[in-house]
Amino acid sequence: MANHSQPLDEVFIALSDPTRREVIRRLGRGPVSVGELARPFPITLPSFMKHVRTLESSGLIRTAKSGRVRTCTLNRERLDLLDGWLAEQRRLWEGRTDRLEQFLTDPQEKS
Repeated sequence: MANHSQPLDEVFIALSDPTRREVIRRLGRGPVSVGELARPFPITLPSFMKHVRTLESSGLIRTAKSGRVRTCTLNRERLDLLDGWLAEQRRLWEGRTDRLEQFLTDPQEKS
C-alpha cells in the first residue's frame, strides 16, 4: 500500500472539503458541465474552478472541453483506490476486535 501513498493522500485532501464531496456525489449520476455543477453553490465561478482543479489533480475527476463548455466526469478507478484502502483497514480492525473478543470470552485465554 505504500506505493499508493501519494495518490491516496491527494484523494483524501481533495475529499476533505464539503463542496468537493458534493461535486463527487453529483458526478456519480453522470458527466455534467462545470457551469451546471457550480450552479447550486453560493461561490463565484473562479472559486468553484479551484475545487474542480483540486479534484482533477487528485485524479478523482476528468475534464474535457468542447467549444466553450468544460464537462466533468467521475474517475471511478481513483475511488477504487480509496475503497481498497478502507477495505484493508476494515479487515485489520475486524481481526483485532475478533482476537480481543476471543480473549475476553475464552476462559483458557485468561489463565
